Amino acid sequence: MDQIEVVRDFNRFYTQRLGVLHDHYLGQGRPLGEARLLFEIGAGADLRDLRGRLGLDSGYLSRLLRSLGDQGLVSVGPHPADRRVRVATLTEAGRRERADLESRSRDSVAALLEPLTEEQRARLIEAQERIRRLVRLAGVAIEAVADDDPDGRGCLTAYASELALRFPEGYDPATLTPPGTLGDGTFLLAREEGAPVGCGLWIPSGSFAEIRHLWVSPAARGYGLGARLLRSLEQDAAAHGVTRLRLGTHPALTEAIALYRAAGYREIPSYDTSPYNQLSFEKEVVL
Repeated sequence: MDQIEVVRDFNRFYTQRLGVLHDHYLGQGRPLGEARLLFEIGAGADLRDLRGRLGLDSGYLSRLLRSLGDQGLVSVGPHPADRRVRVATLTEAGRRERADLESRSRDSVAALLEPLTEEQRARLIEAQERIRRLVRLAGVAIEAVADDDPDGRGCLTAYASELALRFPEGYDPATLTPPGTLGDGTFLLAREEGAPVGCGLWIPSGSFAEIRHLWVSPAARGYGLGARLLRSLEQDAAAHGVTRLRLGTHPALTEAIALYRAAGYREIPSYDTSPYNQLSFEKEVVL
């Protein structure tokens, strides 16, 4: 069985095991979509936020809200502070139903865990956390953008602000690669659910190309995005005929140093005059 079929088989097994395939999720008499929306509305939610959070189109969200409204569980109206914004709120009956949903959900998970030993439960939780990290990583979109892209420049500004705090000597944002100087290089931007969460670029420099400004938002760290961005930069550079990559970093960035070494970069003598590139690395790349 190939990898795709293994994932599909697991998805079929898990969705059946959780009981999400019928119209009576957790015995409440409504399908999973309505139950999830009831949970997400909570104390009240902007419809735009609900669409983005759940990845629903406007039409489908409207149908779910209409069904919950017909059941007397949800009301939709203008926001008190901005009548252009529509919000969904739970009625008293909706709040009772949500509390019952929460109780049933906890009981369902408890029933799943109960037959397992403490060691097996710990292994299950660890496996779920690993799956979450990997699926989250796979869901990040990385694309080439212009070097004056507003989201890309926003990431660079955040990168500079962080370095100013982490470097003992501070960091001058004028050091950032300015728009219009990328040449034949590439600026990559990472987005998660449409929001920018990381960036990096490579720029030609004589017999090699230099990787600069590799950065991941603090909210998106811990699941391998930095390594994925670095690989993407390497692959893009190699596709443009680059065979040698260099980069510089600062001793304060211990996690970056570990990333570069794990990716096969070797330390070399300094190759530029930047006061921040106190450690230099190089790697041969091929397609």
